[in-house]
Amino acid sequence: MNASLDGRTVLVTGANGGLGAEFVHQALAREAAKVYAAARTPQHWDDPRIQPLSLDITDADDVARAAAAAPDVDLLVNNAGIAPAGDSISGPEQDLRRIFETNFFGTLGVANAFSPVLMANGGGTILNVLSAAAWINIPTGYAASKAAMWSATNALRTELQGRGVQVIGLLVGMVDTPMSQRWDVPKVSAKSVVAQAYEGVTSGAIEVLADESTRELKSRLSNPADQFYPWLDELLGSFVA
Repeated sequence: MNASLDGRTVLVTGANGGLGAEFVHQALAREAAKVYAAARTPQHWDDPRIQPLSLDITDADDVARAAAAAPDVDLLVNNAGIAPAGDSISGPEQDLRRIFETNFFGTLGVANAFSPVLMANGGGTILNVLSAAAWINIPTGYAASKAAMWSATNALRTELQGRGVQVIGLLVGMVDTPMSQRWDVPKVSAKSVVAQAYEGVTSGAIEVLADESTRELKSRLSNPADQFYPWLDELLGSFVA
């Protein structure tokens, strides 16, 4: 592994999930000194370098407590998120609000709470786990929330770039984790996504496109709308239906 995190202190939100657990394990494999494994219900880890941390990212008081409990963090992996079954952009407002409370307000709240921590530790990195859904016309609250968080990630980078904080957006399509099991579509491995993410951390990247479909999608964003969206409709096909 070329992307060393030698001596760094990492905090991973949503650490119990498939992608989150991979972030935890690869951080240690890349020689991180400590990893805070944050989740609403922290699990036991068989490694003294992993410190479980209770964190509900939708609770502002809980976020503040976590920032106080982890004052040595210099790499924040904002991974926690939800993609409920039956999610629809025309669904009940309370369902859409719940998605945004986690994927947008929660993620942004954690980033804002830990920015002073990172600056106090010499700068550091915020890695926001986003989604290629931010760029495509999937009619879900999840896609809309990720689009909003993509914009917020870029805004955070502008705000923090003069304060020594690196802000990275990680964009990827379907990742092979338990959360994506209900979709029968090509998927990239969590191991590959996390490896590319940490390589982006060490190389100074501002955006990581973690699979070929996301890279192709990004390359087409400048196309005229009357070309881009029909191409997307054909690409998505029965997946959207």
